[in-house]
Amino acid sequence: MSDYTSTALADGAQAPTQLPPRQLWIGGRWRDAAGGATYVSENPVDGSAICEVAAATAADVDDAVRAAQHAFEHSGWKELGGAERGRILFRAADLIEKETQYLSAVETLEVGKLYKDGVFGDIPAVLATFRYYAGFADKLHGSTVQLPDYAGRHRLNYTLREPLGVIGAITPWNNPIVVAGWKIAPALAAGNTVVIKPPEDAALSILRLAEILAEAGVPDGVFNVVPGLGEVAGAALAQHPGLAKLTFTGSPEVGALMPTHAGGQFRKVTLELGGKNPQIVYPDANLDGAMPFIAVGNFLHQGQVCAAGTRVYVHERLVDEVADRLVDHAKQITLGDPYDASVGMGPVINAKQHQRIGGYLGLGVEQGAELLTGGSLVDRPGYYVEPTVFIGSQDQRIAREEIFGPVATIIPFSDADDVLALANDSTFGLNAIIYTEDLHRAQVAARDLRVGNVWINAFGIPDMTTPWGGRAGSGVGRELGPAGIECYTEEKTVQMMF
Repeated sequence: MSDYTSTALADGAQAPTQLPPRQLWIGGRWRDAAGGATYVSENPVDGSAICEVAAATAADVDDAVRAAQHAFEHSGWKELGGAERGRILFRAADLIEKETQYLSAVETLEVGKLYKDGVFGDIPAVLATFRYYAGFADKLHGSTVQLPDYAGRHRLNYTLREPLGVIGAITPWNNPIVVAGWKIAPALAAGNTVVIKPPEDAALSILRLAEILAEAGVPDGVFNVVPGLGEVAGAALAQHPGLAKLTFTGSPEVGALMPTHAGGQFRKVTLELGGKNPQIVYPDANLDGAMPFIAVGNFLHQGQVCAAGTRVYVHERLVDEVADRLVDHAKQITLGDPYDASVGMGPVINAKQHQRIGGYLGLGVEQGAELLTGGSLVDRPGYYVEPTVFIGSQDQRIAREEIFGPVATIIPFSDADDVLALANDSTFGLNAIIYTEDLHRAQVAARDLRVGNVWINAFGIPDMTTPWGGRAGSGVGRELGPAGIECYTEEKTVQMMF
């Protein structure tokens, strides 16, 4: 294994002393982009340049897809058998685990997320995903159907589950290696090959992952990485006719283009496009238990979480108490160096997002929301935003549009039945969080909320054993769980007479 190092959290975490290769990984080899094109990866803590990364062109993407096609047909990966593919993925998980601190440090450097969140949250989640699908690789079974005789002959129908071919994956910057793992692990376990376009703001952990997978035994060409700009490399991958499936996680604006790109090829598509998710605090909620989750649902990773519960519907009897507690939590968050274990919030990803969030802060006040705390961009180097709490209403843009920043909007309600209609009044449908001690109320809400996922009295990282995905403007299809690997297969029916 290469000597990648990072100081342990207990010894005072710091930026990595060595970066992964910054080239394209195609056909098991590092190479420059056509014409030597690069872009600059930036540190959001102070806006400084980290390094130059190869910027794939359409020609580079075509080379990667062709390498993946060749590997699908000739590397023996799909013929290897699920058990052996699983062993290779288990080895990959073990190698990732050895680099928990390094990979966390790399993502902190590029994304500004807390180092401790990577060590104790993100990397363990990646390990769990790889190990889950490694164990699933030899359990993709077909089925048999016994049919009555026909024309004097016996009949038997059975189905096969076969890998699709080349999978094109486009992943987001907020949780780079976590979301990549959701796509890579099941696709490889099922026998597919992969071309991934990592986020331009955070490609380094995925580039290191390419080396890890190769070291684990993934054959050349089975996994390929084409870093680059979304409008060039991402668009070329999404539109490439050599893909059997396109899987995309990112903004609704870009995601809306993906079915158009993929539809002309009649390929499978999975989309996860974010959300504006409700948290519902019923009058019987246990606030001591609920408040930590309400706060995490708004401020985790600077609010840059697709499942963030930034519409906080609170029964009118509890509004003052919830608001006071949430404001106290926000005021106690320390902004600063994300490698520092005492810091509670780092910067947002880049200058564009920083200014976009600032626009929403001003818009909230302009549209009549009551600002309880925060409300400003921080006057310091880097892209820091004050943790912000508003009391607002359903019709305000801060309550309807995905801000992707640390901005909570409390919306009072009086009728426990009507609040479900308010929660469903959204173009999104990813996630909802309910706080109540009434089992009947919880189950009715879980049934009636038009979302893909419901949490009751909790909020956290999706578990790899159960499906994750949204409805409406939050996307199409599911990742994780059995559905998360079956979507990388084609079910073929064989009908036989004898």
